[in-house]
Amino acid sequence: MSLKDSYGNKVSTSSQTAVDAYDKGVELFLGGNFGAEEVFESSIEADESFALGHAGLARAAMMSGNMAKAKAEISRAEQLAGSEDKRAQQHIEAMALLLSGQADKAREKVKIHVRDFPCDVLAAQLCASVFGLIGFSGKVGREAELLAFTSDLLPHYDGDWWMMSMHAISLCETGQTGLSLELMEKSLAINPRNANGSHFKAHAQYEAGYLTEGRKFLDNWLVDYDNRSVLHGHLSWHSALWALHDGDEAAMWRRIDSGAAPGTSRSLPINVLTDTAAILYRAELAGLTVDPARWSTMSDYAAQYFPETGQSFADMHAALSHAMAGEGERLAHIIETAKGFAGDLVKPVAKAWGAIARQDWQTALQELVPVMATTERFGGSRAQRDLLELAFTNVLLKLGQTDEARRSLSMRRPVLAPAPPIAAMN
Repeated sequence: MSLKDSYGNKVSTSSQTAVDAYDKGVELFLGGNFGAEEVFESSIEADESFALGHAGLARAAMMSGNMAKAKAEISRAEQLAGSEDKRAQQHIEAMALLLSGQADKAREKVKIHVRDFPCDVLAAQLCASVFGLIGFSGKVGREAELLAFTSDLLPHYDGDWWMMSMHAISLCETGQTGLSLELMEKSLAINPRNANGSHFKAHAQYEAGYLTEGRKFLDNWLVDYDNRSVLHGHLSWHSALWALHDGDEAAMWRRIDSGAAPGTSRSLPINVLTDTAAILYRAELAGLTVDPARWSTMSDYAAQYFPETGQSFADMHAALSHAMAGEGERLAHIIETAKGFAGDLVKPVAKAWGAIARQDWQTALQELVPVMATTERFGGSRAQRDLLELAFTNVLLKLGQTDEARRSLSMRRPVLAPAPPIAAMN
């Protein structure tokens, strides 16, 4: 009798120990909890020839930032794939495409693969959430595409906490906040320690304007969350953002300095860069004083981890860091070489950051206006892209276009309009 994983997929290994460890690794990984890498390792210790165990370890290593290990493990999985069935072979191929930098091909492979194997969860996960291959596709309409993706999968995952949370964030990012919160509560009732669930609930609460309730929920949830976990730094950013909007400057800096910033966060470099740069500028917009040394640190961090362009969401924040730090050569390099899934948007935004740093508001407006219609192409969530919305509003205010600034924010981001976190508007 062949063994199956916890999602009902047949597996090639005859070792129940290997399957049990694999299932635990999948659970930890999907929940954004620390320890998945070690558990996947124990799976292949029980059966070294278990190809999907190596693929799972590759994915976990990738999310811990160990790309050398990830590539070595997917290479081993490819070597073993010849004895696997179609599902496993395609699963491994999709992972290999991603790890070789072929994100577009990986995305299309996953979308085809899940039609036949919808419950191949680690393959499906590659395209789920705002941080997946659809989220970072650089396409107009990618929020609707993500909703279609999770809508098609949801019926195959009856009562599954992970799929509920993935579909909930798709609902949230397409404006269906009430349905998102309802589904997220169901997900968290099944697995309260699902970090993705708590993360996406925070997004839905942000979109609903539930400042006090959202801040209390997330701060309580973070108490028992291992700071080695992949989402700890990003959830610290969310907590810092709640504190900023609540006027609690001290708490904001504590969250940044204990969980989000370089040197304290154990998150992936893209999260450290984008989260910290964003909160620093949003703090400035709110009227707080940001030590110039913080911007210098962020510029150095961006130069170290993203020296070349290509990851547009990171490049946008790297450009902000360089501009605010007065690092003209680094900023110019991004402007001159911008490429990647939204590289055509990176260039004008980078120019706008430079103009903002010089207080050249007219130039900043000219650069931002063409970009604002398609900011979703940068990827990330609406909450993250509020960095651009608020910067654009502030530029209008600086040019004396107060009515237009209020109208823009009310139409584009009405959740922020009642109490905009911009000093110049209050």
